[in-house]
Amino acid sequence: MIRLLLVDDQALVRAGFRSILEKLPEIEVVGEAGDGIEAVRLAYTLRPDVVLMDIRMPRQDGLAATEELMAAAAPPRIVVLTTFDADEYVYAALRAGATGFLLKDISPEDLAAAVRNAMSGEAMLSPRITRRLIESFVQKPPPVDGVPEPLRGLTERELDVLRELASGATNAEIGTRLFLAETTVKTHLAHVFAKLNVRDRVQAVVLAYECGLVRPSA
Repeated sequence: MIRLLLVDDQALVRAGFRSILEKLPEIEVVGEAGDGIEAVRLAYTLRPDVVLMDIRMPRQDGLAATEELMAAAAPPRIVVLTTFDADEYVYAALRAGATGFLLKDISPEDLAAAVRNAMSGEAMLSPRITRRLIESFVQKPPPVDGVPEPLRGLTERELDVLRELASGATNAEIGTRLFLAETTVKTHLAHVFAKLNVRDRVQAVVLAYECGLVRPSA
């Protein structure tokens, strides 16, 4: 059972998500919050596995709430919700530790899949939207010679996989491009996450851009 907390300042939005998700036998909506302060309080009380977190809310926004929750010893998976696909607050939320972001016009099927994926630690967003977002808000790092220092513990094949991941490729696409089985890609990604001390593919992609392994588009 996936314990889910819904956070949005619009009751109608929360009701819409609840009506979709509580029909699924594996998801339990344990609570709702209308701002970041209430979200933090309920998260500590209810201990949800996944939080769907709006960004722009009164009293405390979703970014501040995300930062506060991610500082806890056992934080939930946090997925930020936005109306826009190019919102600087979303990138800040990813840096704060959110697993990803969803647009509020997501289809019911994709919303359900996203919650399931969050529980299993998978990316909670379209890889290509991730790439566009990161390219929009990561400052171009200075040129480096060779492999950036934070990534020097990776093997050449792991670097190849990380580059493809940062390009927006799915696991299947990475396998096709590098002539690897998809299970092998997953193994390489697990090693990359462990060596870089990141939780998931979103944080790995952010790091790849920030340290200059891949460059934002001009």
